[in-house]
Amino acid sequence: MIILNQKQDIVLKHTREGKSQRQISKETGVSRETIRKYIKEYEDKLVKVTADLGEIDKTNIIADITAKPKYLSSPRIKKALTEDVLERLKEFLKENEQKRLTGLSKQQKKKIDMYETLIEEGHNISYAAVVKAVNTIERKKREAYIRQEYTPGDIVEFDFGLVKLTMNDGSIKEFQLAVFVAAYSNYRWARLFPKQNTGCFLEAHASFFKYIKGNHRTVVYDNTRVAVAKFVGHTLKEPTDALIKLSLYYKFRFRFCNAYSGNEKGHVERSVELIRRKAFSRDCTFSSLNEANTYLDEVLKKLNSRNLSNSNKLPFQLLDEEREYLLPDMPLYETATISDLRVTKYSTIMVNSCYYSVPDDYVGTMVRCKIYTTKILMFYNEEEIARHNKVYGMNLWQIDISHYCKTLFRKPKALVNSTAFDQMDRILKEIYFEYFNNNERDFVKLIELVGIYGLVPVNNAIKNLQEVCATTISIDKIEFMCSRKNDPKIIYLEDHNDEIMNNSVNMLNEFNNLLNS
Repeated sequence: MIILNQKQDIVLKHTREGKSQRQISKETGVSRETIRKYIKEYEDKLVKVTADLGEIDKTNIIADITAKPKYLSSPRIKKALTEDVLERLKEFLKENEQKRLTGLSKQQKKKIDMYETLIEEGHNISYAAVVKAVNTIERKKREAYIRQEYTPGDIVEFDFGLVKLTMNDGSIKEFQLAVFVAAYSNYRWARLFPKQNTGCFLEAHASFFKYIKGNHRTVVYDNTRVAVAKFVGHTLKEPTDALIKLSLYYKFRFRFCNAYSGNEKGHVERSVELIRRKAFSRDCTFSSLNEANTYLDEVLKKLNSRNLSNSNKLPFQLLDEEREYLLPDMPLYETATISDLRVTKYSTIMVNSCYYSVPDDYVGTMVRCKIYTTKILMFYNEEEIARHNKVYGMNLWQIDISHYCKTLFRKPKALVNSTAFDQMDRILKEIYFEYFNNNERDFVKLIELVGIYGLVPVNNAIKNLQEVCATTISIDKIEFMCSRKNDPKIIYLEDHNDEIMNNSVNMLNEFNNLLNS
């Protein structure tokens, strides 16, 4: 096949220089059939270019005249992609559609499955041909997007997204990223939660509304199960009771997107991916969920201080403008689940297959528990008796050793091998092995002091005692040191320094010099 320069040379030699096809063939080395073809094609199309020709037709003909030569591939027959193969591909796609409608979307045939099935049926076709044919059959008309204009305080969008984080022990845990994006200001707020359940859903809303000191008039959701109780027909959705109560308290309205139409809440759909990538694409390890959320807050501050849209102002500046249009700030919504639970013989209560300690005075009693997504509070007669950070798993124990002081004082030898001792703070363990080894009763008294004064003051008291009388550290001395709140250190004689002492020392030194002389 000749190239565009050769086509130009052939046409100009014939039309301007008047050379014959034979002469042109000798000079260019191109066969006369090819020369005849391009000369005839040029002359036939040139005749069609007249003054009466429409602008579009004239443009198309001129484009054909000046186009570079190419192979005529349209008459080729597709030998592998026969009518039988096309029919089978259409059947496969119809089966996939039926599975989607019956809730079996995860069992659809992929293109590779279709290809393997065709090969098993004896068809001789390549995988690339199958992919191209399926894409052609499934090709949809491109959507047109309609630009939206938002008013301040009107719309905020919400969504959950999955995040996998590496913990300090090397394990990889899954968390749910709850994301809010204000449509007007494009301000992003996010927090990690252990699960995608009703409690986390409610706590995310309460925390966001309290953070921005108000709330928007409309919240947009997709068809998440924590917001949609059930579908009524193809388009109507029935909200969950939790969403209705939340809406009633904060006075906002809500609406749902159509199924499989994430573009209807494009702000938050893109923001979940953006926040997840900006915050957690790096190699980071975390000791706890709280630490991960603290890190996430820092990332969000940076994102909200960058102009990621066409606005002249930054997202946090636009949110400040938007605040005066928000609905009034409300007291924090109560998101806890209330349960009355009996304290077991191990002085624990069980929540979601995990055990949490309470003071050993309450064995056998019923205590009221407020269960949040990340913490649990225990009450007896409306008085708080214990609180724990929530743990996630099966048959896990969260034990505070101070809850067992009375029992351990009566059974001191049960201390070292107990779960409470195993979960005890590292500093307390070091204090035990260094100063109270085989003296469990005194160590239990020390734990009581930690409950009264705190671990840091007790540890500081031990350090101060170690400086002045390292061999006789006792519970009484530690308690005495902790009770001296205004004096960080006991003033001993060798530390005392005043005018009388200085004069006395000087007189003794002079007397000593006289004796020596």
